[in-house]
Amino acid sequence: RAMVGLLGSLVQLDKAGLLDCILYLSGVSGSTWCMASLYQEPNWSTKLETVKDQIIKRLTGPGVIWGDSCKTLKEYYDGKDKFSLTDVWAVLVITEYVKEIDKCKLSDQRDQHNEDPFPIYTVTDKQYKQSKDEKDSWFEISPHEAGYSLTGAFVGTSSFGSQFDNGSNKNPEPEMDMLYLQALCGSALADGHENIKFIWQKIKDFFKHLFPIMQSEMFDEMRKGKGYQVLMDLVDMNLAVLNGKEPSAFEQSIRTTLNELGGGKKLICTTEKLNLADKQAAKLYMKQYTEDACNNLSSWFSSWPFIWIKICKCMAQWVWGRKYDFLHNMDDKTMPSTLLKSERRDYEDAGLLLNSPYFSMLREERNIDLIISLDFSEGNPFMTVRGAADMCKKLKIPFPEVNIPSEDVEKPKDFYVFKGKNAPTVIHIPLFNVVNCGDNIEAWRKNYRTVQGSYSAEMITDLMDVAGKNISNNREKLKEQIQAVIEQKLHK
Repeated sequence: RAMVGLLGSLVQLDKAGLLDCILYLSGVSGSTWCMASLYQEPNWSTKLETVKDQIIKRLTGPGVIWGDSCKTLKEYYDGKDKFSLTDVWAVLVITEYVKEIDKCKLSDQRDQHNEDPFPIYTVTDKQYKQSKDEKDSWFEISPHEAGYSLTGAFVGTSSFGSQFDNGSNKNPEPEMDMLYLQALCGSALADGHENIKFIWQKIKDFFKHLFPIMQSEMFDEMRKGKGYQVLMDLVDMNLAVLNGKEPSAFEQSIRTTLNELGGGKKLICTTEKLNLADKQAAKLYMKQYTEDACNNLSSWFSSWPFIWIKICKCMAQWVWGRKYDFLHNMDDKTMPSTLLKSERRDYEDAGLLLNSPYFSMLREERNIDLIISLDFSEGNPFMTVRGAADMCKKLKIPFPEVNIPSEDVEKPKDFYVFKGKNAPTVIHIPLFNVVNCGDNIEAWRKNYRTVQGSYSAEMITDLMDVAGKNISNNREKLKEQIQAVIEQKLHK
């Protein structure tokens, strides 16, 4: 939704002659998928119609073949110390939507986009988000640097992910590619419980497709088959528990197979009984059971099949976006002490905290005058702008007050302007509104819900048209606000 909506909006901004007024293009979640596609083409804003057609052709074309997915996942696993579910998400999910494996590097784009807005991809630091630290949560990645937008700590983008000690790069790792970056930014397709079920099912499908490939490459047919069976039973057992179904048949199969592999030794011991009625207890039970089964199974495999085991362990531990902390062991009293002490940090979709990248734009050095907020959220279209205003108030960051008429919450208009003293002007544009959808807002939201497969050609065209109307219908209003900001700057 955000990917296609942003594309439709940019096309109309270009037709209105306003695209070259934009200095920065910052994205969160699905909008970063659109950005990644656009910035494949040097100076894309000078030939947007052609680039748009190329993107739509790819999105409506065939997907990535399983063999290429397997190869990419193996490269991810072999090429880094910190393998996580983000790597799995990139290969199994992102490729289904963007229909390609983009191996390009973000830092390679530094000198290719002199005519385009400067791209900024945003995520959040999971540890800070969980600690309710709103200032230090915001993390941005651009062709030049990666780091904390408000804290002010950055590292060169090509070195993000490498292991540092007191500012020295002691274990360089290859720069992440654009497919992985899209997974890092866009991994919040559903709430936690539904997300877990969704990924386990994806892993199950992947294992089924992968096994025939493995059969031709691996040794020892008996052990290979038994190991595969344990993993498939483990996936099915997790899915059964998540769906509230009795998993005893899968558990018994796992125990029997592992015991056979172990020469009759009892390899899994559990002292607690699984209680499906207590969801939290069942979750903890399955976390421990999955880790135990994987640890036992790993002694029988090496190389490629071990990736399967690692994937299951990452699922049990729910590890996403894990990277080395580039500030580890530095002596800088201006930085938060937790950043200086930790060895690793986990990064995730910023939409889980605030589904709009305001805080990359509110970085003090950028001195932003006008923000055009294109809101592609599934639910309340004012949650992001209100959330940003509340957070800015707590953090003492200049931001206008946001007052929304109560009747607009259910029936949003297509154009809002918020202004404040010594604060940037914020133009807020909800994707679905009474102007472009009439009385059918809920129908549009339902048709373009977050959790669904890739769009048909017709769905892409319709969504681009709806998003584009938010710009074309407000062309003069946008020009007025841009002119007002210019005049304000001239009179300072």
